[in-house]
Amino acid sequence: MIEIGVVADTHDLVRPELLEALTGVEAILHAGDVCRAETLAPLQAVAPVTAVRGNNDVEPFAGTLPEARAVQFDEVVIWLCHDAADLARLPPPPEARVVVVGHSHRPLVREDEHWLLLNPGSPGRRRFSLPVSCARLTVDGARFEARLVELDVPPPKRSPRGRSGKRSGR
Repeated sequence: MIEIGVVADTHDLVRPELLEALTGVEAILHAGDVCRAETLAPLQAVAPVTAVRGNNDVEPFAGTLPEARAVQFDEVVIWLCHDAADLARLPPPPEARVVVVGHSHRPLVREDEHWLLLNPGSPGRRRFSLPVSCARLTVDGARFEARLVELDVPPPKRSPRGRSGKRSGR
């Protein structure tokens, strides 16, 4: 049995809560928007990282990342691509059983007629009211199971309106 950590959209932020959630994984898949090469170092310290390029990956190191790629664990082929909207242009190979995407920051695990679609959400800065999350994928031979992991990150503090922090009734 292989435990795989799945992340996307870290946007230069690797929280301690993410590293804790990835404890014990044997590999990490990153579905893009790493932003800087240095962001991968703390993840590499946990387990080997396989990453693809996202739309915010524009620094020179991003040229070393493919737009999409297939990886295989046991008998399960996983297609890694940043944006689900790109799947028409970058289609998964026919043998893919899991498709991992990011971009939307919306966590999702959905069975399709062809594959399991997995978006781990984002463990980076909170976006709107979306959870801060990652995922874990367990592969055992030809079987696999994905689960979302919401990180225990407090909501951002609201900034006060105006100088006094009070709303004006005018």
